[in-house]
Order: sequence, then C-alpha cells, then structure tokens
Amino acid sequence: MMEYKGYKAQIDFDNEAGLFVGEVINTHDGIGFSGRSVDELKDAFHRAVEDYLELSCDMGGEVNQPFSGQLAIRVNPMLHRAIATCAEREGKSVTAWIAECLSRATGVSNQRDG
Repeated sequence: MMEYKGYKAQIDFDNEAGLFVGEVINTHDGIGFSGRSVDELKDAFHRAVEDYLELSCDMGGEVNQPFSGQLAIRVNPMLHRAIATCAEREGKSVTAWIAECLSRATGVSNQRDG
C-alpha cells in the first residue's frame, strides 16, 4: 500500500508486462499508474495524483476527496439493539461487528494499514 496526500494505492505486479501496476483505491475516480521499479512506481503515483488534482481544478469540478475509512450511520433503535446483541454474543464491539458484516457483504477485507 502506498499513500500520497491522503490518496491510497493498491499495488500489483503484472508478470507478463514486467511492471508494477497501481490503482488509487480510496476515491470514486479511477486513477491508475505503473512503473518498472519501486522508485519509478512511486514517482508515477505522485504524478498521477498531482495530474488528477490539477485536471479537476482546470475543469472547475470538485476533487473527489479520498475516503477516510470512517462511516457514520443511523438506524432505528430496534435494529441498534439487535446489532449490539449480535456483537456481544460474538464478543466484539458494535463497530467491529458491523465492519465484519460489511466486509463479508462486499468481499473487501477490512484490514487497515498501520
């Protein structure tokens, strides 16, 4: 995982092409980049974010800020009680239980970086 100006990137290696491929994962917009070395990849990531920010400003649009990882939800009291009961039964906090449920539902790991 790489981070620059709040934007986080997932990195993979394309064995056929022989290069690292990155994608910014905490924004709605698709921001991709690649490089043959770690230094080249890092530079490409920084350039991709800077280009994205500059292009968004030039177009007069709003920059899609990175997702923070924090989510506030409101539910009715009966659902809240049921969630708390399930979390307690599994020995987890309400937050941990909800995060695990959302992770299962989306197929996306809830492991945080650092």
